[in-house]
Amino acid sequence: MGIGKDKKKNNKKASTGFHIKVLTGFILATIFTVTTVYAAEDLDTVYHVYIDGEHIGKVANEKVVDDAIDQKMAKAKTDNHTSLQPKQKISVISEKVFNPTFDHERVLHSIKADVTIIADAVELNIGGESVGYYTDRETAEQVVRNYVTTFVDEKNLQALASKEEDNLESSNRGDKQVTDVTISEDIDYKEKQVTPDRLSTLEQGIERLRKGMTEEKVHKVNKGEALSEIAENYNLSNKKLMDLNASLEEKSVLKIDQEITVNEQKPIAEVIVTETQLQEEKVEYETDIITSGELYKGEEKTKQEGKDGEKEVLYETETRNGNQVNKEVLNETTTEEPQKEIIIKGTKELPSRGTGELEWPAVGGQITSHMGERWGKKHKGIDIAGTSDRTIKAADNGTVVSAGFDDGGYGNKVIINHNNGMKTIYAHLSSLSVNKGDTIEKGSKIGVMGSTGNSTGVHLHFEVYKDDQRENPIDYVQN
Repeated sequence: MGIGKDKKKNNKKASTGFHIKVLTGFILATIFTVTTVYAAEDLDTVYHVYIDGEHIGKVANEKVVDDAIDQKMAKAKTDNHTSLQPKQKISVISEKVFNPTFDHERVLHSIKADVTIIADAVELNIGGESVGYYTDRETAEQVVRNYVTTFVDEKNLQALASKEEDNLESSNRGDKQVTDVTISEDIDYKEKQVTPDRLSTLEQGIERLRKGMTEEKVHKVNKGEALSEIAENYNLSNKKLMDLNASLEEKSVLKIDQEITVNEQKPIAEVIVTETQLQEEKVEYETDIITSGELYKGEEKTKQEGKDGEKEVLYETETRNGNQVNKEVLNETTTEEPQKEIIIKGTKELPSRGTGELEWPAVGGQITSHMGERWGKKHKGIDIAGTSDRTIKAADNGTVVSAGFDDGGYGNKVIINHNNGMKTIYAHLSSLSVNKGDTIEKGSKIGVMGSTGNSTGVHLHFEVYKDDQRENPIDYVQN
């Protein structure tokens, strides 16, 4: 019995303890729930900003970062229409925190200082030399095409691109036909990313190619060259030339073979144009010489007139930047054969010995003054005037022993030795047709009648000598 009462008491205690535990758990759960609700309501959102993974600060909203980048891109934008983007990776990550703090100024400063705006571009590279960055490949290709059309027109380029293999000989006479256009250097187009200020326009690219590149070289001074002359030859000012050569001054005296540094413009690439042209040309006739003993030496006669022929010649020329560097014949067709000229030349020796019978030395005319006393002096020969032709002729075969002006009053005078003991003199000529030492044939022209020396008018003074004795000409000649 005693034991039963104790058990009742223990059960009552246990029941009371259970109720206390349940009540305590309920109160704690209620308190935790209320606390959580109030804590969530007190949190704010902050945005962490990272540049290439490096944390640079916190901002209140993403718009702060977006606006800062937009402003930087607007400032970097050029006239070239292309999309821009930051070079660096910019990340914005949100977080809920109590009592947030922000670094707006630091974030904006970092974006301004550390973020680079870039543009997608295509680099034009010719022969290892950069010719600029362009918004797209089409523009870069147009730079090259426009440079090419400086030396070959667009019409020929289009014709070359569209034509099939033609027979080159079908070209019209005189017309040039472009058969090939190439660039002397390799051309490469590379995708790049550059700052917008490095982008080039189409016009800038063309100008860059036309201008070429500046290359330093050494010029050796030639005899008589001056500083200003050298500068002009290389399109430099005197000041620029002296800047390149510290030892030079405006009044420097240059020495032969002295080495001077100069700048020379060199093309980045040359446009090589191959053209064909069909031309009509003459074929010059040849001349055949035939000898004949019937003609005297020095005499010649045309047996057949020469006549040029014609031919069609197809040329191929190569030019580099407009300068011809090669020309060769591809084909040649004769369209009209030339006719030879045939000349007969005499081999007969001209007699230097006279016949002994003198010929009237003028073309007609009459004796106006005989040999003998005249005006108180002895007239040594006869004067002939009133001719229909003023040609003076050799009275007989012979050798000219004198031909020139005589100070003794004869004027222009010719003396012929007939190599048979006879000699004749011709004076007062206006001009001479022979020279000393010439062999003269009887009746050939030796000069023109005139009035040189002591003469009262146009006439021929004619003298005859035999064995060094003066003879009266009218005993030997008759008109």
